[in-house]
Amino acid sequence: MGRAYQNKKESMAKTAGQKTRIYSRYGKEIYICAKGGVDPDGNLALRSLITRAKKDQVPAHVIERAIEKARGGGGEDYDTARYEGFGPGGCMVIVDCLTDNGNRTFTQVRQAFVKNDAKLGSPGTVGHMFEHQAVFVFEGEDDEAILELLMMADVDVTDVELEDGIISVFAPVSEFNNVRTALTEAFPEIDFKVENLAFVPQTMTELTGEDVENFEKFLAALDDCDDVQNVYHNAEFSDEE
Repeated sequence: MGRAYQNKKESMAKTAGQKTRIYSRYGKEIYICAKGGVDPDGNLALRSLITRAKKDQVPAHVIERAIEKARGGGGEDYDTARYEGFGPGGCMVIVDCLTDNGNRTFTQVRQAFVKNDAKLGSPGTVGHMFEHQAVFVFEGEDDEAILELLMMADVDVTDVELEDGIISVFAPVSEFNNVRTALTEAFPEIDFKVENLAFVPQTMTELTGEDVENFEKFLAALDDCDDVQNVYHNAEFSDEE
């Protein structure tokens, strides 16, 4: 349970350096997304990304600069890179990157695996054990009512989960805008804690003891890599920790 929280992007903005890295990551992602259209009203993916950036307290000037760079047609060219493997305790990990130097990115990601009891695999190593889905997470108490609402709106939903007052909605990627529209029209004041496309694991791996500490160090090492945009995993921590 709680899969959305297990897989949301690590945004541990506790220091100025960490904040700078988060701003840089959003800047890259907004730049790439805005190349498909700089008007948020006509580019729903961009509008959603800007909303997420604001929730993560990314300054307006960072967002505006990325959009202006895309509007000008210049700037850097970024390529996507995806790495898969196993983290401490045998959990499965997917690392998504945006990079202007593939060799540098591979070296940094590989070092994060090697130095933290993790094993980098080849493409497809664990990807088949994740589903690419639209994920929405918000406060609520009636998951059945949410499911009925979405079904009445003719939205294709994969799953709706309720845990500790938090509702998680999972849907096919193609249904992202339909889910968001249905929920915001029904609940104008809804506050999404998560609203993005994510790789959701089909099964979870429970970590205990030293594996938990090693996994946290592993995530921190990946967080230190400026090119890493998102980290998805199926690690679940024991309540005894």
